[in-house]
Amino acid sequence: MKIPLRVDEARYWEGQKLLVISPHPDDEVFGCAGTMAKAKSYGCQVYVMILSVGDLQFYEKKSWVTIRERKKEVEQVGNILKLDGFDIVYEDTKKHLRLDTLPRRDLVAKIERESSVSLDKVQPTVVAIPAPSYNQDHVAVFEACLTATRIHAGGKKVSPRTVIVYESPTLCWNEEKRKFHPNFYVDISNYLSIRKRCIQAYKTQKRDSKDPCSLANLEDLARVRGREVGRAACEAYQAYRLVY
Repeated sequence: MKIPLRVDEARYWEGQKLLVISPHPDDEVFGCAGTMAKAKSYGCQVYVMILSVGDLQFYEKKSWVTIRERKKEVEQVGNILKLDGFDIVYEDTKKHLRLDTLPRRDLVAKIERESSVSLDKVQPTVVAIPAPSYNQDHVAVFEACLTATRIHAGGKKVSPRTVIVYESPTLCWNEEKRKFHPNFYVDISNYLSIRKRCIQAYKTQKRDSKDPCSLANLEDLARVRGREVGRAACEAYQAYRLVY
């Protein structure tokens, strides 16, 4: 059952710290661009951790996209969203798209304490993590994030009050047990233009209009999620932990 969470938006985001953890550049804007823009407008600090970037030749393209090009795109998105900080953890072609081959403990350590925007350094109150899918990197990051955001009593380690899982447009192709069933919606009706600018900033990732990751489909997805809860546009999440 889909129930929109009705809260005082300004009161909810004011004073919060949001950390979005992304397997690769663009996952964070596919799932959370509007939410990040909205949170910033209400005084929330927003940080992004991108786990890996590398030189890559797309299956359907002849030319290579370089780490340097991808980093410029990440910086441009950071400027659009006025991020308080971001980090690319692995700038390494050998590790890119192979995060599942890394020891899970290493990924957890990056998320917990070693990244410049780690849980220890940022002390986020809200953490957004990627949903698992057929993409092995997304599964690895999701599972590492679950470990990193586990409950710690007594204040010795960071235990974010809110942990939400964001979607990807490719989740339409997924096994039944991993179907995405949102129960937390962020109204981004007034932030669609910023979401669009962020997606367009990733020029190297531009897709045909019929592709699930195309700008057209991503806009449609936001409008569909909005209609599910009586809004013009939303970004949808699965809430794993909400503590008030």
